[in-house]
Amino acid sequence: MLTTKELLYTLALQRVPNLGDRSAKKLLRVVGSAEEIFREKKTTLLKIDGIGNLKLKELQEHQLLPEAEDELNYIQKNKIEYRYFLDDLYPERLKHCNDGPILFFQRGNIDLRTKKLISIVGTRKATSHGIQFCQQLIKDLAPLQPVVVSGFAYGVDIAAQRAAMDNGLQTIGCLAHGLGQIYPKVHKKYVSKVEENGGFITEFWNSDSFERNNFLKRNRIIAGLSEATIVIESAEKGGSLVTADIANSYHREVFAVPGRTTDRQSRGCNDLIKSQQAHLLDSAADLIYMLGWDLKENKSTPRQTQLFVKLTQEEQTIWDYLKNKEKELLDIIALECKLPTFKVAALLLTMELKGVIKPTPGNYFEAV
Repeated sequence: MLTTKELLYTLALQRVPNLGDRSAKKLLRVVGSAEEIFREKKTTLLKIDGIGNLKLKELQEHQLLPEAEDELNYIQKNKIEYRYFLDDLYPERLKHCNDGPILFFQRGNIDLRTKKLISIVGTRKATSHGIQFCQQLIKDLAPLQPVVVSGFAYGVDIAAQRAAMDNGLQTIGCLAHGLGQIYPKVHKKYVSKVEENGGFITEFWNSDSFERNNFLKRNRIIAGLSEATIVIESAEKGGSLVTADIANSYHREVFAVPGRTTDRQSRGCNDLIKSQQAHLLDSAADLIYMLGWDLKENKSTPRQTQLFVKLTQEEQTIWDYLKNKEKELLDIIALECKLPTFKVAALLLTMELKGVIKPTPGNYFEAV
């Protein structure tokens, strides 16, 4: 945690125009603290690689500290939590992003200690098919207890965050404005529930106005927090494609849900897959396999063994077959159920997540 004085100077440093988080981190690592940066001689700072006269001129702007004092008063008055990039509580994955914010603010009950964080993004004009896929994906992943990160926007974003809450998962909304506002306003009805089941993160001050660039800047936090970014629907251009591009630059996994070539809201996803910038995603099993998530780690997590679990027709065929057998091998299940082996493998994983089958030693499966 920073002292009050150091937080003040860090806020001022964050406010320096044209400086950026990369240069701010470089200054902090070389000089030692934000306060010392403001007190250091210009000749000394100029010796630091990448710090030129223009940035130093902006650094000496006298309005920075008064503005920082106003924001500090807001933080203290409203008991806003913050995370500094050198603190232990700063998210580990975001630490590895060289342009991650030096300081961000949060509200709610956020716990980022879990290893399983995924970002789900997509068009604001989501189709019913896209929303249904999003809901089913999160439902199938629920036994693994991932944290769902998104942008709290219209369409895919809010669908993902609502589905996370419906399945008892933590969800984090990354905002493109300060914590004293909510955009879109129609989503205010979800704020308290999100804060109970996660919360909100932003690098923007309460006094910041809405700007288009803020939304693009926010996308790097969505990508940086998670081990994988999932694009569910996107047109040829859009913010979700920017997020996917940033995730790739961070060497994170990117997944895209394919659609028909005639569907406008699938063109961006299809292009990502076609250009090998994203893995094709058509079920939770794809994600679990590619990320190497181990179902055994979650044995302590209650399975979704409901009395009336909804199964697809193919899942029901497999379950009925296994119910009449003590146990069986994957290849035999595929043969007897007249389904392709690769498809049965994915279906078995999904059914295991639903708690209706379980694997046994020797690569056998049995109905629960």
